[in-house]
Amino acid sequence: MLGLRVTGEVPYVAIREVAEPVPLPDEALVRVRAFSLNRGEVLDLAGGAVGEPVGWDVAGVVERAAADRTGPPARERVVGIVRRGAWAELVALPTSRLADLPATVSDADAATLPTAGLTALRSLELGGFLLAKRVLVTGATGGVGRYAVQLAALAGATVTALTRERETHLVPLQRLGATHVVDLITSEFDFVLEAVGGTTFAAAIEHIAPRGLIVNLATGSPDEVVSFRATRFDRAPGATIHTLNLIDELPRMDVTNDLARLVRLLEQRKLTASVELEAPWHEISRAIDAVLTRKVAGKAVLHVRGAEQ
Repeated sequence: MLGLRVTGEVPYVAIREVAEPVPLPDEALVRVRAFSLNRGEVLDLAGGAVGEPVGWDVAGVVERAAADRTGPPARERVVGIVRRGAWAELVALPTSRLADLPATVSDADAATLPTAGLTALRSLELGGFLLAKRVLVTGATGGVGRYAVQLAALAGATVTALTRERETHLVPLQRLGATHVVDLITSEFDFVLEAVGGTTFAAAIEHIAPRGLIVNLATGSPDEVVSFRATRFDRAPGATIHTLNLIDELPRMDVTNDLARLVRLLEQRKLTASVELEAPWHEISRAIDAVLTRKVAGKAVLHVRGAEQ
């Protein structure tokens, strides 16, 4: 079969002939139809070992059901998440980390859900009952940010979306459910999903409300120092900061159920996937460049078609 593997040269990944995965008893063998790119996995490529499989998000069809008879049967369309190996024609997926796909949800839309959708969902659930709460989403034009804006609005929150290019993204973010679209944090918030890091993280800390929660997803670099005025945080008794890494959260989540919930919202058109780049997988270099240089807001999705190599 064909699969994308880490190389030593830019863009640090290329299509290679590789061995088919051998599923464990609780894994289904899935033929991949589409996968999405996440900024974190793209940034990790440069530090990967040559020949290493890559990729997290999968939309495809079950080629062979799990030997332990859990999960969907053969020929069922599914969406799922794996630690690595999604960027290939075939991937072995734990049945506890995949969900069925209805015919009305496209492969491209489904492929955006696992990492971005689950991260947004898990983050907001940490905030508890969000009805009428003041919610700030930073990095609101990214994959996680767009899902977070929509999910928070569906939960009844008053949503403020932070973006560097307010005029460009004002109307699209309002359509997703943002009440306010800003390029500077000035108000106080009960909950913040912080996906930018650096000075934005510092500003979020200074504007959290008493007993509020900041869920932090990102920092600019491993050596980044975040500075804020301590008295601004002291004025918010009971406020907390929770650092979230989805891979660490997955064992504490019901991934199949959570993915199914997100799929239903897509099917009901209560969520928009925001696919802004869609191409065959042999255009991986162009897609990686678009993600790294932020040429696309929302999600980039590639379709796996072996005949086009």
